[in-house]
Amino acid sequence: MTKHEGKNETGVTEFILLGFGNGPELDSLLFLMFLSIYTVTITGNMFIIMLTVTNRHLHTPMYFFLGNLACLEICYSSNILPRMLLSYLSGDRRISVNGCFMQYYFFGCLAAAECYLLAVMSYDRYLAVCRPLHYPSQMNNKLCLQLGAASWISGFLSNSILTFLISNLDFCGPNEIEHFFCDSFPMIKLSCSDTHVAGFITSVVAGVCSLPPFLVTFSSYIYIIITVMRIPSDTGRKKAFSTCSSHLIVVILFYWSILTVYVLPHQDTQVSPNKVLSVFYTILTPFINPLIYSLRNKEVKQALQKQ
Repeated sequence: MTKHEGKNETGVTEFILLGFGNGPELDSLLFLMFLSIYTVTITGNMFIIMLTVTNRHLHTPMYFFLGNLACLEICYSSNILPRMLLSYLSGDRRISVNGCFMQYYFFGCLAAAECYLLAVMSYDRYLAVCRPLHYPSQMNNKLCLQLGAASWISGFLSNSILTFLISNLDFCGPNEIEHFFCDSFPMIKLSCSDTHVAGFITSVVAGVCSLPPFLVTFSSYIYIIITVMRIPSDTGRKKAFSTCSSHLIVVILFYWSILTVYVLPHQDTQVSPNKVLSVFYTILTPFINPLIYSLRNKEVKQALQKQ
């Protein structure tokens, strides 16, 4: 702890991430579980990037966005899981204040970018399924690049505001974060400053980044499912419906967990449930997305076999 000039309170120089609990047996189990998830996540998403880059048959808007999602998921997982694995392996759960702010900044940027990117992907599928004749002219290379860049840039710009607000709060102690990574509300809870503005703006920005993309994504898949149900072939209808429904389930799980944690009224009693919900959009979604979007896809399977 260090003294601030002109202030009576002390300044925290490091935080302690409490994670999911203590104990050698639990730490070993969690380490092995999260290491397996991280390995599969990186491997699956790297395969997607490799295939979309090297296979010319996959140089389409759908796989362009899918490659962007895979790259995002690798960055997303690597921002949280390696630090958590190291803490379980060494038992040292300390993280510097600046390191905590950096982790939160990249987490928030990548989470917001994923919200926008999933909406873009659902809109792409809506055009392909519901307006197939207009799809080649509407979803051209220029528009793909613009939508992909807009998703990344919007995500990084939106969280810059929140990171600036939280980093300017005073932290006098305690310094134990009731979470497995540096997140906004657990950090705000530790501040000795007036946190009403920071908490309110966090909820507003999270709502802007997640609610409109969720509505776009949900509406697109509803139109897609309605169109699929009109397919005369029972086999084709069941296959298409199975694919769309699995996509929709994962997307709803991602948006629902984010909206529940950041947009709904926040109370102190919500910390532990929110920590569990955070697992869905930080760990499970990057793990499941390669399986749902690609490895069940016939074109990807054929490209993988040729590769």
